[in-house]
Amino acid sequence: MTATIRLIATDLDGTLLRPDGTVTPRARAALRAARARGVEIVPVTGRPPRGVRRLDLGGCATLAICANGALLYDLAGDRLLDERPIPGAVVGRLVTDLRQAAPGAVFAAEAGLTFCREPVYAANHPLDEREGVVEDALRFADRDVAKLLVRHPSMAQKLLLPLAQAVAGADAVVTRSGLELLEISAAGVTKASALRRLCDDLGIGAAEVVALGDMVNDLPMLRWAGRAVAVANAHPDVLAAADEVIGGNADEGVAAYVERLLAQLGDMA
Repeated sequence: MTATIRLIATDLDGTLLRPDGTVTPRARAALRAARARGVEIVPVTGRPPRGVRRLDLGGCATLAICANGALLYDLAGDRLLDERPIPGAVVGRLVTDLRQAAPGAVFAAEAGLTFCREPVYAANHPLDEREGVVEDALRFADRDVAKLLVRHPSMAQKLLLPLAQAVAGADAVVTRSGLELLEISAAGVTKASALRRLCDDLGIGAAEVVALGDMVNDLPMLRWAGRAVAVANAHPDVLAAADEVIGGNADEGVAAYVERLLAQLGDMA
């Protein structure tokens, strides 16, 4: 950690958020203090914008990278500033080919600020006014989508993942942020690609960025940032890729790390 840190990019679920999905007062205070010192705070998450909007971030961030890098979201204005969607034609091919490769697969899609799902795809969150149910996932191909979500009622994720990667080929990126589903983004879209574009706009170099995460969808971002930090509860691949391992999300690891960073920055002032 050095005095040149200008941006903290943090994953949410499993990293900043406690296991109950909340941000602690200590974490909010630490991130606000970092922002007051001129350090940009950017949530970088697989969540869609509505999933970030529901959190109490205490005003520590104005922008969030959502849907694994497909969306740049203005928290205050509740609007999208940038979209990198999967073209509709590719969505249609992915759905068709995945149904052949893994019969029984069910789908949902994030499209802009809206969410659509097949009736058999159970939602993990309370329905809101922006969710829609469609009869068939091929309807997703009527529009570009930020992220295609895939579940299978009986096939283990470790078997479904390589099938989906083979189907996607060079047309899309397949990743996962948990154990229940696969997440598919447009070719070249990752947390790292979105963070790099944002940092370019802000005039911030990779060496000036600290990235924190816990799952494999965080790996591109962690590898790009000048300093990669994993929480103790992270996936083994993330732990192996990290420059430093901090306390887990149940133990306010991110809050303690940011407090320590601020103390070191203060000593260097």
